[in-house]
Amino acid sequence: MQDEQPSLVKILVVDDDPGIRKVVRTMLEMAGYCVSVAANGKEAVAALQQELYQVVLTDLVMPEQEGIETIKQIRRDFPEIKVIAMSGAFGGDYLRIAGYLGAHATLTKPLRMTEVLRTIGETLAGGTSKTP
Repeated sequence: MQDEQPSLVKILVVDDDPGIRKVVRTMLEMAGYCVSVAANGKEAVAALQQELYQVVLTDLVMPEQEGIETIKQIRRDFPEIKVIAMSGAFGGDYLRIAGYLGAHATLTKPLRMTEVLRTIGETLAGGTSKTP
């Protein structure tokens, strides 16, 4: 996966904030990735059952099904998918929990696009990037 071209990598962005979904999707598409979006964990799991993704970039605090539960489900049902957790809530405590539950990397909101792209690249290459 280390030499994957971005256009061959499918990323699912999961966030309940439509503005964040739009900005992150646009930025990742400009970088050459194939991107889909979901508004919560339930939508994300449904998308994963329909299509193969290499990376899920998920917020942690969401309605319907929050990110911690979603990460646990992805790691159980789709262990080959790389998970990157993102959050600005509770001073990073949720990000530490996400890391313990199997997130390959974490990002603190507000997101910096260079950091997002670097983290995705490192995660695809097999590394981990635990920010908090």
